[in-house]
Amino acid sequence: MTGRVAGILLAAGEGSRLGQPKALVELGGQTLAERGVAMLRDGGADPVVVVTGAVPISMAGVRTVDNPDWRSGMGSSLAAGLRALGDGRGVGSPADNCAAAVVALADQPLVGSEAVRRLIAAYRAGASVAVAAYDGKPRNPVLLAREHWDAVLELATGDTGARPFLRAHPELVTLVECGDTGSAYDVDTPEDLARVTGVATTRSEEKS
Repeated sequence: MTGRVAGILLAAGEGSRLGQPKALVELGGQTLAERGVAMLRDGGADPVVVVTGAVPISMAGVRTVDNPDWRSGMGSSLAAGLRALGDGRGVGSPADNCAAAVVALADQPLVGSEAVRRLIAAYRAGASVAVAAYDGKPRNPVLLAREHWDAVLELATGDTGARPFLRAHPELVTLVECGDTGSAYDVDTPEDLARVTGVATTRSEEKS
């Protein structure tokens, strides 16, 4: 399949269990929002939209979209991101140039750009819905072809995001194994952050 594949980073939450907004947490010299944007860009997504809510975020070269309903959960943030791409304003290209979108979460900083790259490759090979899997278990990111955005929007409520759509249409889903590229650990609590920081530090040391 052809056309540009955009990136949507969901970064609207207040991080109540963490004690601070997740998007502003620093890891390896970058905020989680910056890491998420870099992951999407390095993986080949363009343009990139960041959905904000609890705190404002300003980043060069990306469109930030405020979700006033962020307290209702991830579903409203996903809807805000898809609608932003749908209207085509301020993302550097006409709306019809975005043929698909990779949706990622700011609180999963160990997902690597290779996962995004593999999802886009699956899309180019014909998959209209591609989901990153880790040891066979579907997680994030998720790629959604434009033809499905309206159906996703109809079902995206509460804190479920694209999950209702994926469960309603399993025949559309292509699982893409990404367990060798990173992990989908969530940063929800201080303990989670400590664990993720430890893993990130170990990886950095192994590369150096």
